Amino acid sequence: MLKKAPLYSLFCLVTLPMLAQKHPVPDPLMLNNGGRVTSAKEWQTQRRPELLERFASEMYGHSPGKPAAMTFKVFDTDAKALGGKATRKQVAIYFNGKPDGPRMDVLIYSPNQVKGPVPAIVSLNFWGNQSVNSDPAIRISTSWIESGKGNPYIDVSCVVNHQATEACRGLNARQWPVDSILSRGYALVTAYREDIASDEPSTKFTTGVHPLYPEFQNRGDNFGTVAAWAWGLSRIMDYLQTDKAIDAKRVAVFGWSRLGKAALWAGATDKRFALVISHESGAGGAKLFHRGVGENIRRLCTVFPHWFAGNFKKYMDQDTLLPFDQHMVISLIAPRPVYVASAEQDKGSDPEGEFEGAKAASEVYKFLGTTGLPIADMPPLNQSVQGQIGYHIRPGGHDVTDYDWAQYLRFMDNHIKKK
Repeated sequence: MLKKAPLYSLFCLVTLPMLAQKHPVPDPLMLNNGGRVTSAKEWQTQRRPELLERFASEMYGHSPGKPAAMTFKVFDTDAKALGGKATRKQVAIYFNGKPDGPRMDVLIYSPNQVKGPVPAIVSLNFWGNQSVNSDPAIRISTSWIESGKGNPYIDVSCVVNHQATEACRGLNARQWPVDSILSRGYALVTAYREDIASDEPSTKFTTGVHPLYPEFQNRGDNFGTVAAWAWGLSRIMDYLQTDKAIDAKRVAVFGWSRLGKAALWAGATDKRFALVISHESGAGGAKLFHRGVGENIRRLCTVFPHWFAGNFKKYMDQDTLLPFDQHMVISLIAPRPVYVASAEQDKGSDPEGEFEGAKAASEVYKFLGTTGLPIADMPPLNQSVQGQIGYHIRPGGHDVTDYDWAQYLRFMDNHIKKK
């Protein structure tokens, strides 16, 4: 049993009827006082706030609100970008309003063939905005960039002393089908993770936004890096609400791997995101810790000690006994649409655990009157199942492919694209 676990958490360790597991997962519809949620209003006003506080206190950390002094500066606009297909806009977000303070550069491509405000997909990227497309006008990131030989996802030989060079343009374009996104009538909005918070353990909490909020550090519920990335996604949304070219009520948030964890938490904490896509987010994302399979809490807290709040460390080696789990994070997005996806060979992310996380969250979606996940058993490879919750698993490993994007765009068409 978990040491010093609050008494109410013992009431929550019940078996959901829809799951037959060795280690039962907590019921998201069970209140802290042991009672059960009986109405949609009670979910929104009582249970949802309870869960948000639990995850903020014990896992992701508490985050600051919108900075009062934050400012936006559009420093580039080209109405004939990408051969005339798009309008490119680049925006600097100054978190404390000072040009010499921490800054996030946001790259926006909007489709020229669509009139009026367009829906958009927002995502953080791994190697800087210049990596998304070979467009020579994209401002090259000056933030620290991951490098090293043998990177399994990308050839990072263009990165010199952890700085991007001109050779890094389009470095990761294969994972960003800009033409497909634009042709479907969506804007692509992206920013670099390191502009917000460092993913390098040796510089954790010393760059990006963290120095602006010392009061959120040196405590058990500190502002972790995953939470900081989610917070940064909300700051992008703050800007989009001022941009007349974007329909801010039809914005999806997407993330892959660790950035998929951030996308889920952003969707859970910010209702302005109309749709959430969690791509191979694994532990701390969509997968269930209670299965005891794949990446575990000990690895998260030792290999990536900056990702989550300090309080999360007390659950190391207690994965199957947690008083909470990731289906509850997915549930916090309800009834907004959410898509979870896996890859067959991505064993660390535990594909079955990601499916089971979506399946367990479906209980809340159905309680709130939506379809939830419309299947009970994991689908075969390359079969996208789409209700209010979507899911697919494809062949291959930890990556983002054209097949994945095809399913996401279809899901977005069904839920946020005007007919």
